[in-house]
Amino acid sequence: MAKLYFYYSAMNAGKTTVLLQSAHNYTERGMRTRIYTPRIDNRFGVGQVRSRIGLVAEGHVFDREDDLLQRAQADIAEHGALHCVLVDEAQFLSKAQVWQLTDIVDKLNIPVLAYGLRTDFQGELFEGSQYLLAWADSISEIKTICHTGRKATMVVRVDDNGRAVTQGAQVEIGGNERYVSVSRAEFKRVFDGDGAIPLKQGNLFGES
Repeated sequence: MAKLYFYYSAMNAGKTTVLLQSAHNYTERGMRTRIYTPRIDNRFGVGQVRSRIGLVAEGHVFDREDDLLQRAQADIAEHGALHCVLVDEAQFLSKAQVWQLTDIVDKLNIPVLAYGLRTDFQGELFEGSQYLLAWADSISEIKTICHTGRKATMVVRVDDNGRAVTQGAQVEIGGNERYVSVSRAEFKRVFDGDGAIPLKQGNLFGES
């Protein structure tokens, strides 16, 4: 039986890398997938699903008003059997869209793999993540590391000096220059105004 899977983490844990690898695994076996990506996340261009290590694929853009069940049904009617649906940046899903993902699983018997952040820069759940945590059949954490060496479970929004930004809109698109993954203890420290976070991050592949 198909299931709804939710893979969550802090930023820079490799969620999109895992998504693209999963899509590749299906494609390699002659199965067809469909990758959804939110229009709001346009860091690499609208519809581009790109990992930090350079893997890239075309995604199908969705807005919060879109019915993802209807879109999956239309895709099947036009292109034939669909074997897996994958959702990048799933924290941006609406409550209704998470329910539609459960319908893709329950009514169409197609597995859905959703990847996203759990909490925002204030430590609050995103809407999409809240309902994925409530309704997913399988929930897994993709782990990453805080600069302190502890496991990173939170995301902090920072200014140009590495100090925490504590107010503002929940959604403000940015990458490593705006958000840093930290442990809960480090989140508390910087969120309370006690110092800053070092912004310099290394790169395994030697890029600047």
